[in-house]
Amino acid sequence: MTPRLLEPAARQARRIAESGRRRAARFGELWRRSLQVRVVVSTLALSSAVVFVLGMVLQVQITGRLLDTKITAAIRQAEVSAAAIQPDLSGLNPGPDNVRSRFTSALNKISSAAGTDTTISGAGAFEPVLYDPVGRGSDGQPIAVGAWRDVPDGLVRMLEAGGAGYQITTVEHDGVPTTLLVVGKPVNSSARPMHLYLLFPLAGERATAEVVQSTLVVGGLVLLGLLAVIANLVTRQVVRPVRQAAEIAERFADGSLDERMPVIGEDDVARLAESYNEMAASIQRQFHQLEEFGQLQRRFTSDVSHELRTPLTTVRMAADVLHASREQFPAGLARSTELLVDELDRFESLLGDLLEISRLDAGVEELAAELVDVRVLARRAHDAVRAIADSSGTKLVLDMPDHEVTAEVDARRVERILRNLLANAIDHGEGLPVGLTLRADGDALAVAVRDHGVGLRPGEAELVFNRFWRADPSRNRRTGGTGLGLSISLEDARLHGGWLEAWGERGHGAVFRLTLPVRRGHEIVESPLPLEPPDLPPPVAVPEPEPVEEVELTEEEITWQPAQPVTADPEG
Repeated sequence: MTPRLLEPAARQARRIAESGRRRAARFGELWRRSLQVRVVVSTLALSSAVVFVLGMVLQVQITGRLLDTKITAAIRQAEVSAAAIQPDLSGLNPGPDNVRSRFTSALNKISSAAGTDTTISGAGAFEPVLYDPVGRGSDGQPIAVGAWRDVPDGLVRMLEAGGAGYQITTVEHDGVPTTLLVVGKPVNSSARPMHLYLLFPLAGERATAEVVQSTLVVGGLVLLGLLAVIANLVTRQVVRPVRQAAEIAERFADGSLDERMPVIGEDDVARLAESYNEMAASIQRQFHQLEEFGQLQRRFTSDVSHELRTPLTTVRMAADVLHASREQFPAGLARSTELLVDELDRFESLLGDLLEISRLDAGVEELAAELVDVRVLARRAHDAVRAIADSSGTKLVLDMPDHEVTAEVDARRVERILRNLLANAIDHGEGLPVGLTLRADGDALAVAVRDHGVGLRPGEAELVFNRFWRADPSRNRRTGGTGLGLSISLEDARLHGGWLEAWGERGHGAVFRLTLPVRRGHEIVESPLPLEPPDLPPPVAVPEPEPVEEVELTEEEITWQPAQPVTADPEG
């Protein structure tokens, strides 16, 4: 066959294989997701094994019992037949013709006594054979009357050894295999022992065995079907409440706190429903308490922030007057005036952040999205933190495309996010350069701010956005931040439908990546920028520190030095 003729067959084979894979995948998914399917299939598998073993045992027992009954009756029939022809063979002369004639007369006597279709001793129909083990005819062939060729050689040798027995053999008559039970018994004569064989066809027993086998197969299949139905019904009674509980739990998790399971009866499922309803009621009460507490907390924060603005304005006015006249004050008082103004600035920033957080928590903030060039927002954020960068000796590096990067965003919030990220990087950058990278594709834009400072420990990347969290509380902040900047930035990113993620490693700095959709409401799948910087050096194995030998000092070797007094800086 040519390759062109083989192509349809190959396509058909591929389609069949693909269809088989799909069916296997569907069954695998159903097996994983359905307890009822697993129970029914497991019950059928175990029941099939039990039914198969039971059927084999029953078939062997029934077939063996049939053969035992047949063999017992056949042996009894052989004894009766041997006793019937014994007088005819007693005065046998050794001549071939005389032996054959006597054999024919004896077989006729057996047939006339038994009848063609009449059973003797329950053995059924048979065909007798007489055989002379020593004599030979004029043609040199053994002297035998009957179907001598159907007698197995093993049984002949058994009788030649002086014994009696039986053997089951299969012969072919006109190309059709026939199973026979052959019973052999020696018959004494005046010349020498003769062999009597009775050939019993086992067609009736074979038919009975086939009927038993088919009955067992049909009965096994019916039993498996009934077991499958029973297992399905029983499992359904257990699985249905579980599925109902799962559906109610899913709706409860989605926010339908009033969902409850119906309680029917007093069984285990009813107790499960009662326990679930009690748990759901308890959780609902706790949710309501938490909501009330959260509302009170947000209201308290908002009210305090608003109420503090009035005295803060008065203090600010007084501080501004003092700050304007600080040159007329002594050095210590002038320094105190400057510190007062700086802390008032920080206090005002903290109040603003608290109000912003309270509005975000209450969900009342709205997104004023407009189409803007994000590069402009990045430059504004750069200009806003340039002063603190110069004071710390930190170089700011901007890496942005030459073309416009437009997106539908809230310009004020995005600029605040970038300003907070740059200020945070300057605080923790140890004076090393801080980079801002901007990239965009058709679906999303990303801004990554990287510093080369102390970095983050494992697990701290998820904590940096917590409110008032600091990796090292002993570090001094250069920006005078409130500790809420990253938390507000995270909420602003979520308000846009974007991500704000952090990465850090000790000795390699940290990276904060902002990913936003370029179109409002568009769901982003991946970020145009990697979170982990690609230029990290390979990890270096740190050798284990050598153990330090402990030295015990005596009291004479220990010297004490008095503590030095600490003097305060009057301008500190």
